[in-house]
Amino acid sequence: MHTAALIVAAGRGRRAGGGRPKQWRALAGRRVADWTLAAFATHPAIAEVVLVIHPDDATEVPEGLRWVPGGETRDASVRAGLEALESGRATHVLIHDVARPCVSRAVIDAVVAALRRHDGAAPALPVTDALWRGTGGMVTGTQARDGLYRAQTPQGFRLDAILAAHRAHPGGAADDVEVGRAAGIEVAIVAGDEANLKITIPEDFERAERHLRGEMDVRTGNGFDVHAFGSGDHVILCGVRIPHERGLEGHSDADVGMHALTDALYGALAEGDIGRHFPPSDPQWKGADSRVFLRHAGELVRTRGFAVANADVTLICERPKIGPHATEMQAELARELQIETSRMSVKATTSERLGFTGREEGIAALATVTLLAP
Repeated sequence: MHTAALIVAAGRGRRAGGGRPKQWRALAGRRVADWTLAAFATHPAIAEVVLVIHPDDATEVPEGLRWVPGGETRDASVRAGLEALESGRATHVLIHDVARPCVSRAVIDAVVAALRRHDGAAPALPVTDALWRGTGGMVTGTQARDGLYRAQTPQGFRLDAILAAHRAHPGGAADDVEVGRAAGIEVAIVAGDEANLKITIPEDFERAERHLRGEMDVRTGNGFDVHAFGSGDHVILCGVRIPHERGLEGHSDADVGMHALTDALYGALAEGDIGRHFPPSDPQWKGADSRVFLRHAGELVRTRGFAVANADVTLICERPKIGPHATEMQAELARELQIETSRMSVKATTSERLGFTGREEGIAALATVTLLAP
């Protein structure tokens, strides 16, 4: 099996409020879509992830993620995603609503396992409450709940079978199980999860937030670095070149701010420091741009399924003055880490003329980061 995850995110989500599509709204330190994508991207059984979006949302897609434009309806969007997968290696596909960010590994495992025996499988929960029929706010009858289930996603299928089913379907289906069954696909029911809720109305954000914050992995890391002044006519701090009568000495470009931030990221992951990953004894890193180190740490964070919730860098020096450059530094670091600038802080302080920084013998930097993972 080569299993792909197709995440459907082309809707506008108006009922959820908030003024923007719900999939791009903040939830427990990340966006709704980021939680959903991470659940599949980090799952060992998922070989690839494809996101189906509204064409207006192209700038929202995480860098490097494959996406296709959706259609006017959910089933049209699913079909567009399936068509994109047809030319690749995928043999099976899990179709998941982006608005279900709390999907667990156990649910995904169950669907994948069932697909080894069936052409279709989907999670569901038995209906346990009494069911009524009603009109105009009044109860008009009851409905037996025997054999009834509450459907969830991801709904998994053999790719060729569900694509053929969508091509033959007239449209208007409630979900992909309905499309598949109309084409004769037998769908096995696997155990769903109460936490696998679908964000539909504003109150659902609070429910999802409670769940995610209760299970998320929170990591904090600190970094500290020092570089002495030497000859030169500029310094590079947090990726920004600043004219100065002296430069900073170091094996690389001596960007003390980026070094401290990089070490904080490695520290949060228990991955040592820059020296472990880029030994100063290796001549290839002589004079290297510190962006190389920071990008490596940022990629390691994402690969491990984490996201940067916030990062803070403090530069300690008498001169040069950092204030005029702090906004540019903030933007530069946020860009390299692929995070919003509102999650990146850069500030400066002096040591009141005390110590080596007070004597203007060098510059020090402190950095703290917090990482989150579902």
